[in-house]
Amino acid sequence: MHRVCVFCGSRTGRRPAFTEAAEWLAESLVDRGLELVYGGSQRGLMGVLANAVLRRGGAVIGVIPQILMKKEIVHGDITELLVVSSMHERKAKMAELADGFISLPGGLGTWEETFEILTWRHIGIHEKPCGLLNVDGYFTPVVELFEHGHAEGFLRGDHGDLLLVDESPESLLARMSSCVAPPRTAAPRHWMLQQG
Repeated sequence: MHRVCVFCGSRTGRRPAFTEAAEWLAESLVDRGLELVYGGSQRGLMGVLANAVLRRGGAVIGVIPQILMKKEIVHGDITELLVVSSMHERKAKMAELADGFISLPGGLGTWEETFEILTWRHIGIHEKPCGLLNVDGYFTPVVELFEHGHAEGFLRGDHGDLLLVDESPESLLARMSSCVAPPRTAAPRHWMLQQG
């Protein structure tokens, strides 16, 4: 991998652990020589993450739609800022630039981006690794939702192979780097999220 796209909140959340995780992820990215692709804001966890990468000498590429230029307070000191016309174009550009995807805690935008990139992988638009950094159990309800969807017959056996879940950025990045896209098969396999 050369670049990792990180989806995360434009707020920092209520727990110090969320900010600490963004800092830790930034350190892990720079230690591995990976560039950051993210939403281009200086607010919330997005700003914490971008600033932490920059402080360590890493490269940061922001992608922001014109409609959010004022609302999200664009980060003016990142390596490169790409301004696009829409949210759809933003997600497509981020997906094009990145070799893998990680979600930190966030709200509706983070959730939507996470599920869309997983859907794209599921239908074969890309075969890049996708992971959740499960900080203080923030994404545990998502893991439970996958299990529920499978139990109710809406998720096939291979959906768990699409998503890596870990509590450590270092471990998650190591697993993503060695991730090989699973073979597409119509035969259902035992469903399990790959947790560290």
